[in-house]
Amino acid sequence: MFEFAWPWIFLLAPLPWLLRLLLPPAPSGEAALKVSFLGELESLAGRRARSHLPGWRQQAPFVLLWLLLLTAAARPEWVGEPQPVPASGRDLLLAVDVSGSMDYADMQWKGSDVSRLTLVQHLLGDFIEGRQGDRVGLILFGSQAYLQAPLTFDRHTVRVWLDEAMIGIAGKNTAIGDAIGLAVKRLRQRPAQSRVLVLVTDGASNGGEIEPLTAARLAAEEQIRIYTIGIGADPEQSVTSGLFGLNPSLDLDEETLQAIAEQTGGAYFRARSQHELQAIEVALDRLEPVDQSPTQARPAKALFAWPLAGALLLSLLLAVDGAWPHWPRLLLERRPHWLLRRRP
Repeated sequence: MFEFAWPWIFLLAPLPWLLRLLLPPAPSGEAALKVSFLGELESLAGRRARSHLPGWRQQAPFVLLWLLLLTAAARPEWVGEPQPVPASGRDLLLAVDVSGSMDYADMQWKGSDVSRLTLVQHLLGDFIEGRQGDRVGLILFGSQAYLQAPLTFDRHTVRVWLDEAMIGIAGKNTAIGDAIGLAVKRLRQRPAQSRVLVLVTDGASNGGEIEPLTAARLAAEEQIRIYTIGIGADPEQSVTSGLFGLNPSLDLDEETLQAIAEQTGGAYFRARSQHELQAIEVALDRLEPVDQSPTQARPAKALFAWPLAGALLLSLLLAVDGAWPHWPRLLLERRPHWLLRRRP
């Protein structure tokens, strides 16, 4: 079906004539004879003097040009029939710990020692972009929790923001309860069976306003399933890797993380390698996609280029005619002589 996206543009059609009536005439630069008794001459002759305005034949090309420009500005388009757009999937929030302890380089990635946050960025990056049909969001938390990316289908941007996360950007402590509380606030408006939170941390909660188990109880009431991931090497593998010979892996509160997962119907995982993190993806894939608000889209094909091209062509013809008003006659006069010869 043909229609205009902005049909109100045609209200501007009388604008040139209104400007002609309201604005003073521009000086022509030619000599003119002003006759004070023009009215008397017109009465004696029985007719009015010829107007200096061009006739309709001279105005017609400019009227057509103006209408073509208005038509292009009104955005003509061919709109197809409404087509359903699939909108199913999960609402998945990632809460990533960026506290000071995530800077410990006790992890391995492709044979090199990397920090815990670097490993999370490598492992969860592909995981985020692989969530086809899911809305994905990102929470960064330390001493406080911040929503870095709201729920969106733009998974690539969420991955970029995860890659750009820095240690200490949210403080040096670990506020697990505040991160869960922020996720509850963001997920409670979404369909009940599609609410998922993946929480990644390497330590115990030592900051924030809400206790982790209290926040988990609120999440359970809102039917939010929480998958917790404990990041860090095994204690026996990192005895002297911490500062002053301390063992950073001893700070991991696996008991609380397991309780959070069990209370909300999720699961707890240890992330030591990429293969272990894939277990989370398998668990999430077992969730049935939930149909969300049905949407429809009508494909539209823009047609403004056609009247715009017509206006451009007409402008060129008017410019040529104005610069070279006698070009048809001169063209005929300059024809090759062999075209002027008569046939025998």
